[in-house]
Amino acid sequence: MKLLFTNFHSGDGGGHTTYIRTLAAALASRHEIHVAAPPGSRLNHEARALPGVFVLDQPFPNGLGRWRARRRARSQLADYLRTHAFDIVHVNGSADHRLVLSAMPASRPAVVWTKHNSKPVRGIGHWLRARRTDQVIAVCDDTRRELATTAYRRCRLSTVHNGIDIEHWSPRPTGEAVGLRERWGVDGDMLLLGSNAGTAAYKGWMDLLEAVATLVPELRHRLRIVIAGVPPKAAERERVAALGLQDTVVFPGVLTDPRPMVAALDAGFVLSYDVETISFACREMMAMGKPVLLSDYAGLPENLEPGKDGWLVPVRDRAAIAAAVTSILEQRASLPAMGAAARAHAERDFGLPLFVQRTEAIYQALLAG
Repeated sequence: MKLLFTNFHSGDGGGHTTYIRTLAAALASRHEIHVAAPPGSRLNHEARALPGVFVLDQPFPNGLGRWRARRRARSQLADYLRTHAFDIVHVNGSADHRLVLSAMPASRPAVVWTKHNSKPVRGIGHWLRARRTDQVIAVCDDTRRELATTAYRRCRLSTVHNGIDIEHWSPRPTGEAVGLRERWGVDGDMLLLGSNAGTAAYKGWMDLLEAVATLVPELRHRLRIVIAGVPPKAAERERVAALGLQDTVVFPGVLTDPRPMVAALDAGFVLSYDVETISFACREMMAMGKPVLLSDYAGLPENLEPGKDGWLVPVRDRAAIAAAVTSILEQRASLPAMGAAARAHAERDFGLPLFVQRTEAIYQALLAG
């Protein structure tokens, strides 16, 4: 097969970049793989480091005021599509989806779109794109069910849960973790609860802090919380201080390698209430042997066997979150066994070979059909 992956993000790209880079790296040994991404983007940079992968410096300008840039970008992409005669173009966002369809040659390749978020799918734009899209991949069953009620129900719809490198995200020796716990003031039977999902508001970390603030002092003093990602805004730090939690919460910033932080945790959390689908961060923490506290939002529950490898709470329910944190503190001794169950779950269901195999099978069935 000859495949082109596209993505519009000009910066980090988050889970989109991880998703495309993973597929490109795995498939390049047996297929011809091209990646079209904005110059300077993380995806563009990382794809260039992959053996056998071809990279196009391709902007995906968006907005009515950028029509000249869009026309230039469309012309460049149209030439590339005509020259290479791809079997499949796999798009990953609305901006690249639109540009790809506008640049299609008369004899067009099959178009696959992966929906990576929980944003609503409605309007004339989606209706038009659905009529020229052949296959839609949802990264969780919740998203697939939602798509089945939209214009995309005319397309082939499949779920392929995101995969992670479970060897890279494997439990680590405790030495470095012990050092981090000491640095963050975690001693004795204190509990370290944390997340590598980032500090965007919709990740629900402030909901956790507001819930923790309602606990009795005896429980609060047994708890430390660490949240990796872009440092919070001044207003958010002021809110943390107003809750009296400035000595309870640690913000280590953006981590080049978050694994030492995750290794130091007793349990993880992802309490999203918007945008999220399946969460790479959740799967990474589970692969490192950490039970996780999740909100019942979108595809997050699909990661979990509640009571066995984590806990599930209603979205933005501070009382339920407080009760869950209290329960975690009370069952402190059972956390290692729950972490082992989380690792076993990751080994069984989260690995890259299964993710790549299922995606490749969808490509093959699409072309055969």
